[in-house]
Amino acid sequence: MRVLAAMSGGVDSAVAAARAVDEGHDVVGVHLALSTAPGALRTGSRGCCSKEDAGDARRAADVLGIPFYVWDFADRFKEDVIDDFVASYAAGETPNPCLRCNEKIKFSALADRALALGFDAVATGHYAQLHDGVLRRAVDADKDQSYVLAVLNQAQLSRAMFPIGDTPKSEIREEAAERGLAVADKPDSHDICFIPSGDTRAFLGAHIGVRPGKVVDSETGAELADHEGVHGFTIGQRKGLGVEGPAADGRPRYVTSIEPESGTVMVGSAQKLDVWAISGDRAVWTEGSAPTGPIECVVQVRAHGGLTEAVAEAAGDGMEIQLRTPLTGVAKGQAAVLYRKDIHGDIVIGSSTISGTRSERE
Repeated sequence: MRVLAAMSGGVDSAVAAARAVDEGHDVVGVHLALSTAPGALRTGSRGCCSKEDAGDARRAADVLGIPFYVWDFADRFKEDVIDDFVASYAAGETPNPCLRCNEKIKFSALADRALALGFDAVATGHYAQLHDGVLRRAVDADKDQSYVLAVLNQAQLSRAMFPIGDTPKSEIREEAAERGLAVADKPDSHDICFIPSGDTRAFLGAHIGVRPGKVVDSETGAELADHEGVHGFTIGQRKGLGVEGPAADGRPRYVTSIEPESGTVMVGSAQKLDVWAISGDRAVWTEGSAPTGPIECVVQVRAHGGLTEAVAEAAGDGMEIQLRTPLTGVAKGQAAVLYRKDIHGDIVIGSSTISGTRSERE
């Protein structure tokens, strides 16, 4: 089988490519150039896609003895990931750009080009498992990336390979060292890859500009502070509200809702963050078809955390989810990913983009 190995320049994708070679596939390595100014996208362990990363990927390909190319997807990445990220925050949402990158770049634009060139599959260094087209959590729970892959449909999964999902990260580093890969000790990238400074608010401010509004007490309606844009806030946020001191009862304040049209950021007590029901749109059912009725599942609303048992069902192009216990800090724009358990571990059922929440228990 002809396999295109996406090589980011890190240890995970290097070992994934190596394992694809070991399996006897005809492997070609490719590094994605996602920035028009690649030197600006890495600061230490933050960021990605720098010239350093491309060089690391090329050296790993040389060790493996496979052809290597750099493909320029900078324009597509800006349009489908960065611009989408900025627009979502401007609308008062909290997006996850890794989901959009997987959906639009790695398993759409990249996979489409790979198929056009005669490749059968794309291998990546994601921590997840695929068995007979079924997406599962990785063995290493701390590194599991099934959440950010849950936007992939069955057609996309059918041409994907995740060679390292059955191995803990510590063993992946050991394997890289044994193979003579120089990236064995390279630090993992952190935060959002296209914001190497780690300052999301400053990045968004530079792209969106000043859109003044008010921070308002949800109980009294009192205006507590001015702000420069709703993009600086997310549901559940406690720090950086620009408000002097706690509420009158001494309890801390949290962002409880965001109204992008008026620029109003509502703040209140922690109790106002409880969510018992979630509505989602753009549903993706990773096994190929939507369930015909309510299903028992576990829902996850953040890449690392925010899990509870739930009952979900398809609703048009979206889904409705009733939670068994409440979650907090659930924001529009996040993904709600559904899992179910079997003897082999957690299976991804599907995902949707959160479009609304309800605090009432039904």
